[in-house]
Amino acid sequence: MKARMIINGQPFEVRIHDNPAAKSFVNMLPLQLEMTELNGNEKFAELPHRLPSSPVRPGTLHAGDLMLYGTQTLVLFYASFDSSYRYTPIGNVVNPGTLPAMGDTDKIEVEFSRQ
Repeated sequence: MKARMIINGQPFEVRIHDNPAAKSFVNMLPLQLEMTELNGNEKFAELPHRLPSSPVRPGTLHAGDLMLYGTQTLVLFYASFDSSYRYTPIGNVVNPGTLPAMGDTDKIEVEFSRQ
């Protein structure tokens, strides 16, 4: 399953994982979020509803990973790094090459829709 994500007019394709959290996320679409900068490697936003979670410790997070932190916080990583935190995988941006430019601004508007 795939979704579409638009950041500042730039479209991205997101490959959605096959798990209950990811399916619940897709059922919320279309969705528009203001995502806020955190730690110089991610943007996050609170979702309108809680999602089922099955957190895992991925070890290395990659630019383009779309994860759920807790049950209601959506996180989009724009840089790769090692982490000891636990997340529920939602999806991955297919071509995340331009995502690092998101670090230049504190907040971004993101639109998610079904593809």
